[in-house]
Amino acid sequence: MSFQNLKRNRDQISKLVQAAESAGGSVEKKNYDDERIWKPTVDKAGNGYAVLRFLPAAEGQDLPWVRYWDHAFKGPTGLWYIENSLTSIGQADPVGELNSRLWNTGNDSDKDKARTQKRRLHYVTNVLVMQDPSSPHNEGKVFLYKFGKKIFDKIMDVMQPQFADEEPVNPFDFWEGADFKLKIRNVEGYRNYDKSEFSSPAALHEGDETKLESVYDMVHNLNEFTDPSNYKTYDELKSKLMRVLGEESTAGAYTVKQEAKINDPAPAPQAPVTAEEMSVSSEDDTMSYFAKLAQED
Repeated sequence: MSFQNLKRNRDQISKLVQAAESAGGSVEKKNYDDERIWKPTVDKAGNGYAVLRFLPAAEGQDLPWVRYWDHAFKGPTGLWYIENSLTSIGQADPVGELNSRLWNTGNDSDKDKARTQKRRLHYVTNVLVMQDPSSPHNEGKVFLYKFGKKIFDKIMDVMQPQFADEEPVNPFDFWEGADFKLKIRNVEGYRNYDKSEFSSPAALHEGDETKLESVYDMVHNLNEFTDPSNYKTYDELKSKLMRVLGEESTAGAYTVKQEAKINDPAPAPQAPVTAEEMSVSSEDDTMSYFAKLAQED
């Protein structure tokens, strides 16, 4: 899709909202030194500020964002398990199966363990950095930006306003989108984005098509994040999980207790993640996800 095609066939808000509510996973290609990714900077108090402009989808991509899940936890061996979850592409994942079994015991300590190993939701999109006071050299550049449910909810709020005096805004649109003022606070030791907000809608670069086309030429294609080749296989993840849990020599690595390995039947295959299950990433949703899997055992 060329810039001119983008102008003629701009994404409709209804399409973006529908996509956000439907199934469809993605995964980040792992690269901890990826210079394409912009990260906000906070001061010693944990506060940060930047102005971003969310950008439209690159040529060949249906949506301007992708999403994926991962797990990050430390096992009793002291080793870390930091891997993308196969549930992102609708496949069974060994940690998901383990967490399902833990949740199914009904034991509070097992549920606490499942919580520490829960999957985390991430979104990735393209942004133009308008202001970055802590790193002004980033201003005017296009980056990939990873964020969570709180910010995605703010995107959905402007696309689906709740009040009659509010007009829907497509924040990914060059001409009728809006700048996003990212405001980070430290609240009880955690980053808080509640004060972040969109400005009034306005054309990027005052609608100067030469400048807009220059920005569009810098947009990254996100299709790589949905490529299954960027995932480890189930067996690779299972082997990694066994090492982290210190159960490499144990055949029944995915049971909760030793006696369960003898007496419990093997867990049923994990069902593909549905759109409803994948729609949010709060702790409540994560626990309901485990509960549903437990009911399927």
